[in-house]
Amino acid sequence: MQNIDSMKVRQEIPDVVNYINELFDDAIKDNVSDIHIETTKDFLIIRHRKDWDFDIYDKISLEHVSTLITRLKVLAKVKIDENKKPQDGKIVYVSEKEKETIDIRVSTLPTIFWEKVVMRILRQDESLINLESIWLHDINLEKVRNVLESKYWIILVAGPTGSWKSTTLFSILKDFNPLEYNISTLEDPVEYNIDFVNQSQIKPEIWYTFASWLRSLVRQDPDIIMVWEIRDKETALLSIEAALTWHLVLSTIHTNSAAATIQRLINMWIEPFLIASALKMIISQRLVKKICTHCKKVHEIDDLMKARVKKELLDIMESDEISELQFYKWVGCEHCKNTGYAGRIWVHEVLVLWDYLEKSVLSMASASEIHKVATKEWMITILQDAIFKAALWDTTLEEAFKLI
Repeated sequence: MQNIDSMKVRQEIPDVVNYINELFDDAIKDNVSDIHIETTKDFLIIRHRKDWDFDIYDKISLEHVSTLITRLKVLAKVKIDENKKPQDGKIVYVSEKEKETIDIRVSTLPTIFWEKVVMRILRQDESLINLESIWLHDINLEKVRNVLESKYWIILVAGPTGSWKSTTLFSILKDFNPLEYNISTLEDPVEYNIDFVNQSQIKPEIWYTFASWLRSLVRQDPDIIMVWEIRDKETALLSIEAALTWHLVLSTIHTNSAAATIQRLINMWIEPFLIASALKMIISQRLVKKICTHCKKVHEIDDLMKARVKKELLDIMESDEISELQFYKWVGCEHCKNTGYAGRIWVHEVLVLWDYLEKSVLSMASASEIHKVATKEWMITILQDAIFKAALWDTTLEEAFKLI
C-alpha cells in the first residue's frame, strides 16, 4: 500500500462526471471488489479493496467532497439532501472504455466528517456463475450434485460477509433449467439477473420482509425458493416449513463452519427435530488468494510446515502420499504488482446431513462434536481443501493456514 503521507492532495477535479467514470473504469480493469470513499478532517481518500487488501487510489482536497458524493447519490438514485441517515442504492454503469456493464451497490453512512460511501462492484459475467467455476473439489461437487437431485430440503451456504455466498447460491440455481421449474428469489439486493427466474427485493420500509414474502410465496406454486439470508427464527421456521412441504429452499447464513451452522439454528430456538427433518446440506466457504501464475515457483517447505500439513491430512491420506505433495510460492512480478497473488478462489467444506448425523442433531451436540462425527465420515474440512488447492498450485500454504 502507498504511504498516505507521501501522497499529494489532488486540488483540481475539472469534471466530476469524467472523474467518477474513470474511477469506475479503473476499478473494473483492476478487478476491484469495493471502492471506499472516506473523509478525514484534512482531506478525502479513495481506497480500492482487491483480494481483500486495500490500496489507496486517490487523495483529494475537501472542497470536492460535496460534488463527488452528490454525484454518486444522483447515480445511485438516493436522496441527495439526506446526510444524517444511512442510505442504500444501486448504479448500473456501462463502461465504454472496458466494454462491460456492471452493477454497483452503494451504501452511505454519516460520519463525524461528512459521509462515508462504500461501493461494491458486482460483475454480470454469467460465466462465473456455475458449479464448475466455484472451485469445488471433485468429491464436494459430487456431493452437491447428488443432493440437488432431490426436489425438497434446505441447502444453506455459510460463511462470513464477503465470502461470495450469493455467487454460490446463484451457481446452484443455474444448475436448474428455469423453464422446467418455478423458481423464485427474495434478495437484498438483487445482484445477478437470471432469465425466467422470478426475482424480488425486500423493502423493510413497507414491511416487505423475508418472512412476509415467504408467506406469500408458498401460494405462488414454487418449486425452488431462494431466500437471501436466514437472519431470524421466523425466516428459519418458514423456510423449514416450505422444505417440509416439498420445496427446495436455498439460503445463506453467517456462521464460521458447517457444524456451527446447526448450532446457530438451535440457538435461534429451532427445534432439533425440525433441523434434522428439513436441513440436508451445508456448504461452508471462505476465500483465499490465488497465486500468480506468472511468477510462482516450486517451494520446499520446512519441517515445521511439513508437520502441520501432515497433521491436517493424515486422516484422509496416507503418510507417503502426503510426503509427495509439492507446493509453490510466489516471487513477484509486474503481472501481480509484486504481491504474488492475482484474484481469489473458493475453499469449502460440504456437510451432508445423512442418517449418521441425525442422533447428533437431535441430542443438540456441540459444533465441535458434530464436526468430529462429520470428518469421520469423510467430510473434507475447509483447511484440508485449502491445502489441497495449495498442492494443486492454486494458492499457497501461507494462505491456507490463515484460515485457522
